[in-house]
Amino acid sequence: MTDVVVKNFSRAASVDREKVASLVADVGARLSVDGGCSVVFVSDERMRGYNRRYRAKDGTTDVLSFPAGSAGYFGDIVISMPQMLSQAHDAGRPAAEEARHLIVHGFLHLLGYDHETDDGEMRRLETRLMRDLPPRRLIRAR
Repeated sequence: MTDVVVKNFSRAASVDREKVASLVADVGARLSVDGGCSVVFVSDERMRGYNRRYRAKDGTTDVLSFPAGSAGYFGDIVISMPQMLSQAHDAGRPAAEEARHLIVHGFLHLLGYDHETDDGEMRRLETRLMRDLPPRRLIRAR
């Protein structure tokens, strides 16, 4: 991966930017793709606005991907920090593990995978990546 920009606009938890960038680079290397992207953590309010504007859905969601469609830059992954923390709590797993899953999921969408139309191809790849990638402490709740 050439460049991974990580931003955290949420106050709900802190993000280890280097570890997030390393995770994205590792996924890119395993998939033999090279290019940049951004990973942005936001509030539910901001995510709801994005979901309304770009998907015509009035509510928050956990992750949105915005493919760039340009050579060398894959696009942007936007993650709702409160939604991610809530899903981690509900599943009884660490927030860092939920973050890892959402980042992998969002990145696959940037590459054109679509779990709603691909007959399980994205889910299988996502499962394999989650199994093979080492855990990282990406998030620390405040």
